[in-house]
This record gives sequence, structure tokens and C-alpha cells, in this order.
Amino acid sequence: MRARDIRIRCGSFGMSGFALGLVLAAAFIHASWNYVLKKSGGGIGFLWLSTVLTTLIYAPLAVAVALLQEFTPTLAQLGIVAVSGLLHAAYFLLLDRGYRFGDLSVVYPLARATGPMITVLIAIAVLGEQPSALAVGGALLIGAGAFFLTGNPAKLVAAGAGRGVGFALLTGGVIAAYSVWDKQAVAVALIPPLIFDWLANLCRTFILCPLALRKRDNMRVAWREHRQALVAVALLSPLSYILVLTALVFTPVSYIAPAREVSILVAALMGTQLLDEGDTARRLTAAAAMMLGVVALALG
Repeated sequence: MRARDIRIRCGSFGMSGFALGLVLAAAFIHASWNYVLKKSGGGIGFLWLSTVLTTLIYAPLAVAVALLQEFTPTLAQLGIVAVSGLLHAAYFLLLDRGYRFGDLSVVYPLARATGPMITVLIAIAVLGEQPSALAVGGALLIGAGAFFLTGNPAKLVAAGAGRGVGFALLTGGVIAAYSVWDKQAVAVALIPPLIFDWLANLCRTFILCPLALRKRDNMRVAWREHRQALVAVALLSPLSYILVLTALVFTPVSYIAPAREVSILVAALMGTQLLDEGDTARRLTAAAAMMLGVVALALG
């Protein structure tokens, strides 16, 4: 009965101010840890160490929430978590590869814009969500702004750009998959957001372990030279997604997924101002269009 009530509530309302606040906070945090990942150089060793640190740092909170809510996962819920862990492991690996071949201000917008557009289509076709015309227009404006942010479309297939763009588009597909899946996990299967994210991260740690063990040198370098960056990613990455999962409990995914892309504005600023990736005027103009899209989502 409780799951049914949540499904009805999610399907009947758009985005509340509280949900928008959660998503905007998550967007700033998300762009920040992506900046740290790009600047550090990443690599499988870095990614695996960050998941291990996340598991250790958030374990006390996960236990506390489980005790307070008297939550004990069922086998079905653990299966849902395992699938999410696989999807998020793929996301991290693809995103890391994209950053190794492309600019933050190109790879990040492409990945983040592709995912929500696919998510909205799935939410309407499969989940039966019915976003308003204004909300759909806002989502399209966000997507268009994000693609324009990457520059002339011809440049996306220029020599040297193809691999970064390819990994970005693959990342976008995975974002759509885990957005829809994780929505069902917290809103229908009723797994508490913090516990869900912690368990999924634990799964990710085991999934990435064999790959990381083959890159021990990468791990040693990451720990020696980028320890502060590791801790930052370990803290910020789960925090940003826990806020999103909390909003997903009571808000349609067709609203949440596009609204998250305000992080593209932050990433564009970081890429142009902090990483000297250039072309500031065009990228900020595109980012402004995406901000208008977020306003349309909120009003819709």
C-alpha cells in the first residue's frame, strides 16, 4: 500500500520547491567532484580507491539510518541494488575514459544532456509519467543548450575528438538507464536513499576490484599524489546522488533528470575558468539557455 501511495503521489505532481532545492544543491556538488576527477587525471586505480573510501566514510551513516528506520533489505531489494551497482560502475568507467580523451566542458555536457533526454522518453513511454508541455519544453531547452555548449557539431567528429565524444554518448545512455532504475528502487521498492547508494557503492567496489588490482601502480600514484582529491570525490560523489535519490522518492524522474543538468553550467564555468579550455562566451550563452530550461521545469 505504501509503495502504491508513493507511485500515485509521484505521478500526480510536478516538481516542488523542496525537490528543486535538493537537485540544485546536488548539481553544484556533482560538477565539483567531476572537476576534481578531471583535474586529478582519474584512472581505474583512482576510481576504485574513491569507492573504497566512500564505503568506509558513509558506513556509520548507513548503519544509523538502517537502525532508525528498522530497515532490513530483502533478496529482491538486494538484487535491485546489484543491478544499480553494475550500471554505476559502467558510468564511472565510461566517464573516466571520456575525460582522458576530451575536455571537461565537452564531455560533461554531452554525457549529462544525452542521459536526461533518453530518461524523459523512457519515463513517458514506460513509466507512464505525464510531464506538462512547459516541462517538456524546458527539458528540450536544457538538452539543446548542452549540445550547443560543445561547439560546432562538425568539431565533434574532428580528428582527436571522436573518442571523447563516443565515451560521452555511451555515458549518457548509462545515465538514462540508472536514472529510471534507481527511481523505481527508492520510490517503488522503498529502499532508503542513503542505504541504497551505500549498498550500490559497495557492489561497485567489488565489481571494480579485479580491474584495479591490474593497475596497482595507478593506485599507488593516486594515493601518493592525489590523496586530497580522492577524499573529495569519496565525500562529494555519493552526497550529490543521495540528494537526487531523495528528490526521486516524491518527484517524477522526467522532471528530476533534466533539472540535474544545471550542473553543466557549473562544469562549463570550471572548464573555461579553471582549466583554461576557452570559448567562454559561447559556452556561457548555452549554459544560460539551459538555466531557462530549468526555470521552465520548475514552473511546469
